Amino acid sequence: MTQTTPSDIAIAPPHAQAFLDAAGWGDAAIEPLAGDASFRRYFRVRRADGACAMLMDAPPPNEDPKPFLDAAHYLLDHGFRAPKVLAEDAAQGLVLLEDFGHRRMRDHLDDAPDEETPVYRDAVSVLARLHRAPAGPFRAYDLNEYLREAKLFTEWFCVAHGLSVDDAGYEAAWREVMLPVLERQGAWEGGGVTVLRDYHAENIMLLDGQEGFEAYGQGLLDFQDALVGHPAYDLVSLLQDARRDVAAALEADMLQHYLQHVGDADAFLADYARLGAQRNAKIVGIFVRLSRRDGKDRYLDLIPRVWELMERDLAHPALAPVARWMEANIPGDLRIRRGATPA
Repeated sequence: MTQTTPSDIAIAPPHAQAFLDAAGWGDAAIEPLAGDASFRRYFRVRRADGACAMLMDAPPPNEDPKPFLDAAHYLLDHGFRAPKVLAEDAAQGLVLLEDFGHRRMRDHLDDAPDEETPVYRDAVSVLARLHRAPAGPFRAYDLNEYLREAKLFTEWFCVAHGLSVDDAGYEAAWREVMLPVLERQGAWEGGGVTVLRDYHAENIMLLDGQEGFEAYGQGLLDFQDALVGHPAYDLVSLLQDARRDVAAALEADMLQHYLQHVGDADAFLADYARLGAQRNAKIVGIFVRLSRRDGKDRYLDLIPRVWELMERDLAHPALAPVARWMEANIPGDLRIRRGATPA
């Protein structure tokens, strides 16, 4: 059976027109947008009167829009700027959403780099507010999930390089490293905080103020994988961005901005390093998978940045078990640095 893989340019499914007709957008032009690393597709629909909305196509069985809808309703109910849901047909995988426009955080900072500090400060403040809200109705980010994600590194990166590695030792190292994270995560009221899991400059829209929303300045996207986890996770996602350089000095400044909300700063920073290494190992595996399985070779160009971030995290004493495993199992010339060629 031929495997279905995502394409780079979105093509509207045949049933989209009937969905738009029923939603009152039947006369709208459908503009394809570039695809991402998933099977989801997005379109800008534009009516003759100039009104715009976003059409999400999350085709079953590869995608299910319900987790996105659940997370969107949670965020909106707690004063955060998720897109408003204008119409939905979960059975067909179609959702019509409020259009946040074109002002992505990343694009804005490319044009206005002098605004980097205040824009990142606002993004960190949104997380602080999110972490004060009751945790959402999502499953827990448990040890099995952390381990499953970390193993993407050995399953894809190591296999791509033909490495015979100590898989049992890898899992044991991560178990040792992640247990303190889980202990502190579980001690949090509600068993943790809402973790959006892909909170970075390409998934944050900069909006004009809108009355009634506490965190109106930041429009949130791509939160369908939300879990209840550790508050450091989304900070890592934001400040150790796989797609955009964040200077170490800016990362440190933003961490200090967040730490005013934390009791034990040293423990939090240790967990930040643990989660950074775990997330970056996962991302290296995912980017190799996107190339090998889905033919998306452009993600290989991002791996050197992610390796650089992971090496910084591995230098923290809290990561000693994983750092020792890396030294014993991954040859130095494969610990990719800027300018090197990925898998």
